[in-house]
Amino acid sequence: MKIRRCAVLFIEPREDLGIDWTALFSGAGALSASLRWVALAPHLDRETTIDTAQVAALGAIGQTAWTERLDAERQLGAAMVDSLLALGLLLDDGASDNPARERDALLRDQHWRPLSAAAHMFSRWDGMQVDKGMHFPSFEELVQSYGAPPAPAVSRGDPEAAIKLPPPSSGPLDAQLMQRYTGRNYDPDAVLPLDVLARLLQRTFGVQAERMVAQEALVFKKTSPSAGGLHPTEAYVLVQRVPGVAPGLYHYHALHHALEPLTMLDAAAASEMARQFVADQHWFVDAPVMVVMAARVARNFWKYRNHAKAYRALMLDAGHLSQTFYLLATEAGMPGFVTAAINEMVIERAFGLDPLSDAVVAVCGCGVAAAGQTTLELRFEE
Repeated sequence: MKIRRCAVLFIEPREDLGIDWTALFSGAGALSASLRWVALAPHLDRETTIDTAQVAALGAIGQTAWTERLDAERQLGAAMVDSLLALGLLLDDGASDNPARERDALLRDQHWRPLSAAAHMFSRWDGMQVDKGMHFPSFEELVQSYGAPPAPAVSRGDPEAAIKLPPPSSGPLDAQLMQRYTGRNYDPDAVLPLDVLARLLQRTFGVQAERMVAQEALVFKKTSPSAGGLHPTEAYVLVQRVPGVAPGLYHYHALHHALEPLTMLDAAAASEMARQFVADQHWFVDAPVMVVMAARVARNFWKYRNHAKAYRALMLDAGHLSQTFYLLATEAGMPGFVTAAINEMVIERAFGLDPLSDAVVAVCGCGVAAAGQTTLELRFEE
């Protein structure tokens, strides 16, 4: 049997702080610190505490070429090899089922950049409640605690040499740009008309033109730019209130311009799922439709293999799409929103997505504004 280290592994020295009560009562320093090693292996999707000897052992086994297990045991000891195999940080080539090996193989096949894979897998939330579990101070509280914020605009270079530009001319896009704002107060009873949803999805995520650029290489033209013209972002839709579409979970097929039903929900279950998706940000929950943007990494990484900028391109993709969605919602007379403060793991389970293959990036949505404001909104007229 042969073994090798997992494809991607980062080891973090983590310091845990506590109070040394004995030292405190004796008048000495009260803080105590303990150091431990944490292995971050994206294929495992969990943090793993290891000891110093295991750190050294992992450094002795490569992640590409297979090593004879007996040779590794002679070097490291059988007990050490067994412990790292049990943790999934070392992998064998045995015939028996091995979930860790299968996940590691998927990670290798996707051509992830190691740093990007770790950042993606270990920044996901599950069960987070932003409104309850995290307190975001008001601007007044922030100023009282930290003083004035950094200036909203900065100068670079010699201000005397600055070239004053003429005022911008008016254009047909001005109305949408100036009326666009992030909605945080949605009418809980209002619906989103089906024709509006159709336009939102088609003009944001849908195919406007297609072209075969090489043998078996079909590319789409969409309304937003995408790195390499690959357009890897898929739209997964949570419907609450759309006439003609039952509440539930859907996938939007960009070429066929169709909603593909995945899971049907009653109204209460759809509302609860919306709350979980956006980590309990209650100001978004009443939007009649939410759209999850999830990147098919194989589409992007097919070209940008193990590329330092590939993951950043996926983030840019979602940013372009969300602004297009905003402007279309504004055109329809409704506020929109986009948020990255989401429970990615809840979304993955709901839609059956694998985070190594379908990277959930953000959630956007829109709907009819409520009559009054209970949560602050920043609009141009204010």
